Amino acid sequence: MTKLDKILFKILNGLSDNNIDFTEFLNLLMRLGFEMRIKGSHHILSKDGVEEIINIQGKNGKAKPYQIKQVREIIIKYGLNSYRDE
Repeated sequence: MTKLDKILFKILNGLSDNNIDFTEFLNLLMRLGFEMRIKGSHHILSKDGVEEIINIQGKNGKAKPYQIKQVREIIIKYGLNSYRDE
């Protein structure tokens, strides 16, 4: 299991929302095909075919739990549970 597989698993199972590294979280979203732009501390991600726009910020090197939950819902809604096809 690769590092990205582990992060995706953590996000999808919902048991580690308080303990996901922000940089690894961003890397996963980029591998899932999201495009990123940065405005200040806000990382704004979008993807063709995904209606929602993701706006995330790190805190002490970790992703914020409520933002992990929002991303989990998007991953499930759009079936983005694999980055290998991208």
